[in-house]
Amino acid sequence: MSSTLYALAAIALWATLASLGTSLSHLPPFLLTGLALMIGSAMSWPLVLRHPRAWAVPARTLALGVYGLFGFHFLLFIALRLAPPVEANLVNYLWPLFMVVLAPVLLPRMSLRPLHVVAALLGFAGAAIAILGARGAASGGGSYWGFLPALGSAFIWASYSLWTQRVAAFPTTAIGLFGLVSGALSLLCHWLLEPSVALSSSDWLLVALCGLGPLGAAFFFWDMALKRGDARQIGILSYITPLASTALLLVVTQRPLSWTIALAAALIISAAVMGTRAGR
Repeated sequence: MSSTLYALAAIALWATLASLGTSLSHLPPFLLTGLALMIGSAMSWPLVLRHPRAWAVPARTLALGVYGLFGFHFLLFIALRLAPPVEANLVNYLWPLFMVVLAPVLLPRMSLRPLHVVAALLGFAGAAIAILGARGAASGGGSYWGFLPALGSAFIWASYSLWTQRVAAFPTTAIGLFGLVSGALSLLCHWLLEPSVALSSSDWLLVALCGLGPLGAAFFFWDMALKRGDARQIGILSYITPLASTALLLVVTQRPLSWTIALAAALIISAAVMGTRAGR
C-alpha cells in the first residue's frame, strides 16, 4: 500500500470516532479513552510475543509516543468539558494546518511553498464549514478558556506526527506500546478524577470497536503513512476527517444533507488535489 492509502485508511477509521463517541457519551471520557487505547494496543501483542524486542524502543521515543497519544486525548477531553463542544472540536482540527506549516520548522530539508499555504487554508475553511454546519446538533455553553487546551491538543498531534520522523527509527508495532502506556495513564486519570461506572455488554462491544478502529488500527496506519510519505501532503489529506465524520453523523442521526456539507466537500477535495500538486 502507498502512503496515501495508509493515510486514507486511518482517516476512514477516525471518521467513526464521533459516531462511536456519541453512542458512548454516557461513559466518563478518561475511562473510555483508557479502555479503548488498551484494546487498541492489544493488536500488536501477538507480534510482540514472538519478537519481544519490537517494543524495545529508546526512552525518548516512548516519551514522544505517550506525549502524542495521551497528551492529545487528555487536552481534547478537557477542552470538550470547558468549551462549547463544536467550537472546541473546530479549534482541535487546526492540527492538519499545523502539520503543513510546522513541517519546515520541525523537519530538516523541508520547504513550505505558497501553494502549500493556500491548500492548507482552503482545507481548513472546508473543515470549519463541515463542523460548524452541524452546530445545531451540538449543545451550547462552556467557557472560552476551554479553547486553550483545544489549541494545545491540535499542536500536540501535529508536532507528534512530525517528530516521529526525527527520532530513531522504530517499528510500527511500537505504537502498541505507546497505546498501552497512554491507556494506563488515562485509566489512572479516571481513577483519580472520575466516578466509577458499570459497563453493559453493548457498552463493551462499542468500546471494543472504538479501540480496534479509531484508537487502535488508525494509529498503526497513520504511522505507516508518515514513514512512507510527505507529511505536508498527509496533513492536507487529513482535512477529509471532519467532513467524513460529519457525513457519517448525518447518516447515524438521519439528518438531511445541507449545502454547507456539499461546499465543505468541494473545498476539502480541492485542497487535497492542490496539496498533491504542490508535493510534485
